[in-house]
Parts: sequence; C-alpha cells; structure tokens
Amino acid sequence: MDITHLSEKFNHTLSTLRYGEDPAELYEPIRYIMALSGKRIRPLLVLLAAEMYDKDVEKALLPAAAIELFHNFTLMHDDIMDRAPLRRGKQTVHEKWNANTAILSGDVMLVRAYQLLTGVEQGKLAHMLERFSETAAQVCEGQQLDMNFEQRDQVSIPEYIRMITLKTAVLLGLSLELGAILQNAPMPDAEHLKAFGHSIGIAFQLRDDLLDVYGDKAKFGKQVGGDILSDKKTFLMLTALEQADEQQLQSIISWRNKTGESIAEEKVSAVTAVYDALNIRHQTEQQIDLYFQKALQHLDAVQLPEERKATIRGLALQLMERDN
Repeated sequence: MDITHLSEKFNHTLSTLRYGEDPAELYEPIRYIMALSGKRIRPLLVLLAAEMYDKDVEKALLPAAAIELFHNFTLMHDDIMDRAPLRRGKQTVHEKWNANTAILSGDVMLVRAYQLLTGVEQGKLAHMLERFSETAAQVCEGQQLDMNFEQRDQVSIPEYIRMITLKTAVLLGLSLELGAILQNAPMPDAEHLKAFGHSIGIAFQLRDDLLDVYGDKAKFGKQVGGDILSDKKTFLMLTALEQADEQQLQSIISWRNKTGESIAEEKVSAVTAVYDALNIRHQTEQQIDLYFQKALQHLDAVQLPEERKATIRGLALQLMERDN
C-alpha cells in the first residue's frame, strides 16, 4: 500500500467522523478547521508505522484520526494565543467566529480525540491512553515554554531544542509509536520509532526556521522573514546572538521591537546580513543533518527487513528536502 492509498483511506475515515450538531456554533468550527487542507503528516505516520507490521491498517484508522483531531485542537488554541489571522490561507476560527467559541470548540475536539481512542483493543487501551495523555501534556508544556521565551531576553539553544521537542516532535514520536503498538510490534521497535519521530520532528522544525529566512517566497506559502519581523527566538536567531561580535549584536538589538510595513524589508535584510556574515545558514543545515542522521539510526535499529521501512524512510527524506 503506497502513501497515496493510505492518505485516501485516512481521508475517507475523516469524512465519516461526526463531531456533533447542536449547538451549531460549537460544532461548525470543528468541521471548518478539520476541512482545511493540511499535510496530515501525523495520521500518515500512524498508518505507515502500522503497515510496517501488518498490511491491514483498519484498526489504526480511528486512532490516527484521534491524533489529527488533537493536533488541530492545539492549532486552534495556538492561533488564539498568537492572535493569528490566518491558518492555511483561511481565516482562523477565532477570527471567523470569536475567541470564546474557538476555546470551547477546541475543548470538544480534545474530548472527541479521547473518544476515538476508546476503540483500541482492551489489552492496549490503558497504555495508549497513558501515552496519549503524557504527550498531550508535553505539547502544552512546549507551548508554554514558547510563550515564556517571548518574555525573556536570553534563551539558550538547548532550551530552544527542548521547547521544539515538546511542542512539535513528541507528537510525531507518539504517532509512530501508536501505529507500531496497535499492530503488536516489539516494544524495542516501538521505542526506536518514537525516537525516530522525535529526531525527525526537531529536524523538521529547524528546517522550518531556515525556510522562514532563506525559503523561496513563492513556494514557502507565507512571508519570508516573518520570524525576524516578529522577533521570534529561532535556532538561527539564538545562534547569531551567541556568536555575534559587538557590532553585529548591536545591529540585531537595534531592530528588536521595530514593526511596521515601512521598515519590514529593511529589518529582514539587516538581520539576514548578520546571519550571512556568521554563516548561520550552513550551521543550521548541519544541525538539521545531525538530527536527520540520528533519526535514521533509530530507523535502522528497527528489527524489520529494509523493504518494510522503505516508505517511511522515503517520507522522512521528502520532509527534509521540502521547500515549503
């Protein structure tokens, strides 16, 4: 079964879900955000991990939907906190309705995610619920750390890596672990797949940081330099702050908290010039490759024939080579 077939199978499952009807203001926002075209990477990882051990992935479809529902719940609440006007090119839920509705609808999404997990066979259910709950709390911890960093002048690179691990990578790890366990994979394999997901998740976020500055605007799908304009503490910014000489440091600091369309292009150019002088792009690419190779080591340690791991290896390569 190829990725396209798995995606179609999952999308069909997603189309059959019923979240609720009344009051319409509570449930319509859920249908709205779930219909927005996303990559569906997390549920696809559930199904790919499951398929490695058994071609019949039927029992993994609803748990995969639970992962996607939870992910979109976090996006809905993140958008409120970030005051984001757009999500995937469309109005965010709190903009289209209001913040209170978005909070309540998100709460229902979390509840429905747990309901979708209750179909897991009895012998695995308690473990699955425990892992799901642990990961859900970690994602919230990552979001809180991200917000904390906005209020701090200094953030270390290890602190940043821990934050993106919690906010982004742990859910990718859970997706793979969940798919494997559902199909009776040996626990060491499930652990290696979880670790593979963690490392890919970190590499994925670092690549996102890189693309925000050096990506092709036409392909990236959003404003290049957006992280610089919002003074976001990305891997690139933190590395530059650590390595900058006095003049470069003052240049970065002088642009902090300056906003407005009139100075946007100049701000991005000035900070990018410091990045270029410090070779930040190359250093970030090295870090991406480091975590990618670490991920592949965990995949290599999974005790299955190489042909069964080929699809998931190919998807990882595709994610790392993306330019949007």
